Amino acid sequence: MYTTAICPYCVAAKNFLKSRGASWEEVRIDTDPARRDEMLARARRTSVPQIFVGDTHVGGYDDLVALDRAGGLAPLLQEGGA
Repeated sequence: MYTTAICPYCVAAKNFLKSRGASWEEVRIDTDPARRDEMLARARRTSVPQIFVGDTHVGGYDDLVALDRAGGLAPLLQEGGA
């Protein structure tokens, strides 16, 4: 998950994933400009958080919640090893 220190949606996404028993690797783009470039190349978005489960781009926090409500998050977490 690509994040910054002052992003409330990043905190919400981490809390949401924690509530689902998922783990994640946090990549802080505010402290590492090269990782920001990496995020832009992978997600083609500039906002944070940008969430990936394995190689699958989920999107931001709203996308994460929508995917969960549609029943798609749990299977993705199981196969993605999050």
